[in-house]
Amino acid sequence: MAVPEIKDVERGEIVSRVEGLGNPLLKKVADQDDVEESEINESYFMVLFSTFVAVCGSFEFGSCVGYSAPTQSSIRQDLNLSLAEFSMFGSILTIGAMLGAVMSGHISDLTGRKGAMRTSACFCITGWLAVFFSKSALLLDVGRFFTGYGIGVFSYVVPVYIAEISPKNLRGALTTLNQLMIVIGSSVSFLIGSLISWKILALTGLAPCIVLLFGLCFIPESPRWLAKAGREKEFRVALQKLRGRDTDITNEAEDIQASIQALEILPKARIQDLHKLFNLSEF
Repeated sequence: MAVPEIKDVERGEIVSRVEGLGNPLLKKVADQDDVEESEINESYFMVLFSTFVAVCGSFEFGSCVGYSAPTQSSIRQDLNLSLAEFSMFGSILTIGAMLGAVMSGHISDLTGRKGAMRTSACFCITGWLAVFFSKSALLLDVGRFFTGYGIGVFSYVVPVYIAEISPKNLRGALTTLNQLMIVIGSSVSFLIGSLISWKILALTGLAPCIVLLFGLCFIPESPRWLAKAGREKEFRVALQKLRGRDTDITNEAEDIQASIQALEILPKARIQDLHKLFNLSEF
């Protein structure tokens, strides 16, 4: 049998030649590299796809915030609104957002992260439709309030969901997408708002919500929320789906359960504690 000939070539690569035969060792190493690359791509795909679905809520947030500025003159003209009436329309979004933000924690703990995002999307869809069909200031304000409530819930649940599904090495990068998509959504509203009517712009606000509602059918619930809810089997299935079917999730599952148990030992936070904190800060 001929002895393999191994030579160093440009860029430090190594080639091996065997007369009439391939080199099984190099072939095996190459196959292993392909398998590892495939496993990495599979494990990241579901996390990235789930993040994409979630940040549709962030884009919706930006779209709602950026809606009123480019539509001011056309809405006032079409509906005969005074400056005070339009100012109410613009500002009532923040009132709804405050209520949504306050209630978002309870909603997401009760219905899950996916349930909270679904609730937010439904509020935003209802709000945009009310704005589209409005012929008076009252319905316009109701629609704006509903969209505000929806984005208030989004402001909490989207970054929480992304943080809970992301592996440690991607968590920081993926959670920043929340703020990035808010800015992009607002910018898009500013840009196209001067080109289309205010009613059509309201309909474009439906698109992120529809994509989100459709995408929620294909992404897993937050494993951490499932573990906290005591749904052990679903917790492991969701975590395995996010990390890839061939990934060993034993250590990560144990870490999540240990952190949840540690948090349960701590006393529950109450609104009254804020009053005590303010009193202590005076001294």
